[in-house]
Amino acid sequence: MLPFRFDYHELPAAALELQGEVRAFLAETLKDYPEVNRARNWSRFDADFSRKLSERGWVGLTWPKQYGGQERSALERYVLLEELLSAGSPVAAHWIGDRQSGPVLMRFGTQEQRQTYLPKIVSGEAFFCIGMSEPDSGSDLASVRTKAEPVDGGYVVNGTKLWSSNAHRCHYMIALFRTPTEQEGRHAGLSQFLVDLSGPGIIRRPIADQAGGREFSEVIFEDAFIPADTLVGEEGGGWAQVMSELAFERSGPERYLSSLRLVLKLMDKIGPEPTEEQAAVIGRLVAHLYTLRRMSLSVAGMLEAGENPNLEASVVKDLGAVFEQGMPQIAHDLIGADVDPDSDDDFDAVMAYLTQGAVSFSLRGGTREILRGIIARGLGLR
Repeated sequence: MLPFRFDYHELPAAALELQGEVRAFLAETLKDYPEVNRARNWSRFDADFSRKLSERGWVGLTWPKQYGGQERSALERYVLLEELLSAGSPVAAHWIGDRQSGPVLMRFGTQEQRQTYLPKIVSGEAFFCIGMSEPDSGSDLASVRTKAEPVDGGYVVNGTKLWSSNAHRCHYMIALFRTPTEQEGRHAGLSQFLVDLSGPGIIRRPIADQAGGREFSEVIFEDAFIPADTLVGEEGGGWAQVMSELAFERSGPERYLSSLRLVLKLMDKIGPEPTEEQAAVIGRLVAHLYTLRRMSLSVAGMLEAGENPNLEASVVKDLGAVFEQGMPQIAHDLIGADVDPDSDDDFDAVMAYLTQGAVSFSLRGGTREILRGIIARGLGLR
């Protein structure tokens, strides 16, 4: 018997009702939104759009009401995310805070941290980013070298975080630093901190990518003072905390819907009378999407039940990245489409962006090698 499972989950009536509300909202709010911007969906930062969602109670949807949430189900939240991504909504501003920083604080943070920061995430006052990756480390989080040295009242931090999405636009970062420890092992001494990115000694530099975007950042800490009350969870407990956090990062519909706009534009390009080959290819794509959706929805059901779907989330993320990265080549092979980033045609513009951007899809949230290592351990193969 396999060590992971993907149980079938039906969407409850409340989720289907919410689905209609979100569709109507997006049809009006994004009616003039350019198609090439939709192709960037969850990586595109728009603070005003995120605050419009906050006004409707759609940020922190599942969180306790005492922190500004709605206490709705994980399956309702899944439907919300699916509709936002399918429409190509610019959700990056609130995405990290809603998806993982908030849940991390609810699980490991102090009551003061929860009361201070969670309502700000819900209201769109505070945007969060992730501080995990570092130069020369790839996805090997155990090789973190940025140090937090204890001093009177807190810690002094020196080091660099890399590929932190929108750190140059965000207010806070939950960062993984190495703190002193007498324990042995690569996972020992890792601790998480809630960092105010406007503080002294913190330098943020946006990184331009080959698709012309500036979603990533380099964050440099030079004798930056971090107060003691910003420690999240236990000192030295960062490794276990990060592992639980990554289940939130790897399991959502963003892990297979990043190339959806190209699927839709390809269908528009082919039209209502496809050739036999075109019909077969589109059929396979839709079948893959349906299967990935069912698997991802199953993970949402496990989160709703309070389970830890780390292994299942890794499977969804790996298979989703394979699907997303293959889309530009499939489109090219099917209709001979060339990449023209200067074209005014919607299909050409989406094709050009995803051809350049899709190469990164197997890196974010953990490289393919890291994910398959997790899966192999779960299968008892290593």
